[in-house]
Amino acid sequence: MNSDKTTPDDPRGKTDSARRKFLGTAAAAVGGLAVAPGVLLYDLAHARPTDEAVTSKVRWGMLIDTNLCRENCDACVTACNEEHGLQGFDRQATDAQWIRKLTVKDKHTGHVASLPMLCQHCEFPPCVDVCPTGASFRRDDGIVLVDKHICIGCRYCMMACPYKARSFIHETLQDQKAHAPRGKGTVEACTFCVHKVDRGDGTTACAEACNSAGHQAIIFGDLNNPDSEISNRLKAHGSTQIRADLELNTGVRYQGI
Repeated sequence: MNSDKTTPDDPRGKTDSARRKFLGTAAAAVGGLAVAPGVLLYDLAHARPTDEAVTSKVRWGMLIDTNLCRENCDACVTACNEEHGLQGFDRQATDAQWIRKLTVKDKHTGHVASLPMLCQHCEFPPCVDVCPTGASFRRDDGIVLVDKHICIGCRYCMMACPYKARSFIHETLQDQKAHAPRGKGTVEACTFCVHKVDRGDGTTACAEACNSAGHQAIIFGDLNNPDSEISNRLKAHGSTQIRADLELNTGVRYQGI
């Protein structure tokens, strides 16, 4: 774990347009994509109404206080699975896991902490940099997503992610939820509950579940709004980025580690 570090605009965020060109072999790979009947893999980049465009004035982020996170609690994991229709969730049966609980120990002090790990929604996401088709992308409001229309399942993004936050779908899927489209042969990860964000809920399923469980360990909000709860907490108590040395400027921050 490294201390938090503010990073200025970084030219690494401007991905070489050549990386965005569709590979000549992509058409053959797309043939492996299978989607449940009636499920539309809509473009989440434009999920909001046309008169409410996504804007960089907002940057969505999450603060996780590990001092309040309970080791034996998986309310956030269960809520995520239910919200996004990860049916039959079983670590031995599927690789799909948008959020997982970890137990970490400081080798020097012996301090043990429990924390949820998910896509960190980086300002400079490595998954976007290595994606050959542009399927991995970052919205102007900071949410990192996968466009299932053009994901060819190469899994380069999974190898590039320092947080092991992405999953590959091997199974044929059924009974999907319209707000969480998934497809066999594609990669997926935490979306910051983009469907809830775009309809104005201002929170995520995991944060709601954590609060309902009485822990209040997860705060979701606008990092660009100095008056938001998350901004006030960060200003008052600071935070830590996991792998801050990579200078990715993550949207998920931690306290207590």
